[in-house]
Amino acid sequence: MKRLGIELGERSYDILIGPGLRKRIGEFLKAIFEPSRVIIITHPSINSLYGEEVLASFIAQGWTTDIIEVPEGESSKSLNQAEKLYDHLLALNCDRKSVLVALGGGVIGDLVGFVAATYQRGVSFIQVPTTLLSMVDSSVGGKTAVNHPKGKNMIGAFYQPRLVVGDLETLRTLSQKEYRAGLAEVVKYGVIADAKLFEFLETNYKEIINLEHKFLTHIVETSCAIKARVVEKDERESHYRMILNFGHTFGHAIESLTGYSQFVHGEAVAIGMVLAAQLSHSTGKCSAQVPKRLGSLLKKLGLPIDMPILIASDLIASLYHDKKTMDHKIKFILVNEIGSIEIIDQVSEAEILKVL
Repeated sequence: MKRLGIELGERSYDILIGPGLRKRIGEFLKAIFEPSRVIIITHPSINSLYGEEVLASFIAQGWTTDIIEVPEGESSKSLNQAEKLYDHLLALNCDRKSVLVALGGGVIGDLVGFVAATYQRGVSFIQVPTTLLSMVDSSVGGKTAVNHPKGKNMIGAFYQPRLVVGDLETLRTLSQKEYRAGLAEVVKYGVIADAKLFEFLETNYKEIINLEHKFLTHIVETSCAIKARVVEKDERESHYRMILNFGHTFGHAIESLTGYSQFVHGEAVAIGMVLAAQLSHSTGKCSAQVPKRLGSLLKKLGLPIDMPILIASDLIASLYHDKKTMDHKIKFILVNEIGSIEIIDQVSEAEILKVL
């Protein structure tokens, strides 16, 4: 087991990475605090795979534990679903010493984190990511949210978990589509902060696609370490943490305009990264080699890189709903070279249209 720490003062916590950790979560939690009650929140499909094992780890500690199932899909990241969870928690008489367990991918993690941040003004929660995307990205850093019809993650809070437990064995039950979507976020870390990670992906993409343990462990550890260092520098995204949104500005707009149904999140981010790299080149920030190299790696990993058919004006209108947009100025994370990026405070609509 690998242990990475995020140092945020009284909000500090550990990220645990390794095989079989889902069976020991109760043991890990007991080392931190004693909950009055444990509530596991997950999807039905994940519950059928791991629910009993996770439940047993808490019961072994003598804790009253319940499981609540949430429907699959991005549509569950909603205020309506959050309200249903509040109803469940109230029916179970959950108090401020109760702990919520987010067992699943990004949808579960974001939703449960948001509910934890707001139920009785805040209760503890832990992240147990079961997808690559959530393991390397959304479970770490304390961003919680639900979606609004006009934009992704528009309603939320910065609220850190007490613990993140990443069981690498859970990645083996992912569909190929979901696994490869998670690799988009790993590529992102290489672009924004680690040229060696990017080269590692280029060299070993076949082994990574095949989930070979040594290679998988390396990319998860490296990605989490990068995310941890960024969050430590800028917990609430006042500026520097925005670098984690490379590819997401276009990606979120694509997701929104396609009704969150045509692409899973990582696929939209892959397309968004290519567009951001092309924008970087067209504005003179990087050479033509950068978007070419990025697109080539994403294709090798089985990810889409081409824009869907959308009306350009609609996409630009959606960009104005991006959370980085301030004073009606669209911000972008642009790349100078692999491993080095910068935050651009204003990109004109004409420059965006040129790329689209």
